[in-house]
Amino acid sequence: MTFDAASLSASSGAPQRFGPYYLQELINTGGLAEIWVATASDDRTFAIRRLLEPFQTGFSNRAARQRFESGCEVHKAVHHHELIIGYHDHGKIDGAPYCLMEFVESSNLKLLLARQDPVLGEFVGNILIDMAIALEHMHDCGYLHLDFKPENVLVSRNGNVKLCDFDLSQPKPDKPKKSSGISGTPLYMAPEQLRGDAFDHRADIFAFGVSAYEVLTGEKPFPGESPEDIQSAHASGLLDPIRELNPDVPKKLEAIIHKCLSIEPDDRYPYMSVVVRDLQTELYVDSP
Repeated sequence: MTFDAASLSASSGAPQRFGPYYLQELINTGGLAEIWVATASDDRTFAIRRLLEPFQTGFSNRAARQRFESGCEVHKAVHHHELIIGYHDHGKIDGAPYCLMEFVESSNLKLLLARQDPVLGEFVGNILIDMAIALEHMHDCGYLHLDFKPENVLVSRNGNVKLCDFDLSQPKPDKPKKSSGISGTPLYMAPEQLRGDAFDHRADIFAFGVSAYEVLTGEKPFPGESPEDIQSAHASGLLDPIRELNPDVPKKLEAIIHKCLSIEPDDRYPYMSVVVRDLQTELYVDSP
């Protein structure tokens, strides 16, 4: 997996043995899993994502284990693309579910935005196009991402993008379908998701729009402190035009992102491939 060197924690001593791997540095700890820089006996370097210990046992934690396993299986199915974080293996070691992944130095887009990193100004066109291509690839593979946000977009110092974290991914339905529960990050979820209505791949297109809007303006299009606040913002249908916040954004690019952010799914782009086409036409940026 890819991470900013500045985010690596200081070593707490000798590497920890984890099956055939040595855990060198704890990179990040989230709500479900922790991620380590790890080395193998042949000195190759990987990232290991490991389910947190409290979730590893117990009937009440079965859903967390299933979610982690499902994310690994989706990752395995979609990783054969240069814009998806590399997958090597997953399984259990000493009862701990894990996923062995690619490790390359970089940072997630959320951190880059927070520190107004110069890489955004230099490569913003490539980043937007590659984000869209990564989502297009997932949909072509038959999956929705359902947690598309800057935190799950990894960017190297030369602007290369890798999409990660597939724990919430679901098979792409033939027609809009209700989910058994509402899960995700509310600020990036489509209105129909937050309402508990049926949704399809156009929910990812909305999430792409939110992320692109944030990249271009530094602001959320529909801010709120709670899901209810965000639903109210959606219901108003009002958002600050991108060019009012960043006059340097071309009018056609603004129109593309605003179309992704349409409240009604039928008013959005029908497919990510069309988003990619329009972005490439407008930005004239070479993409891998």
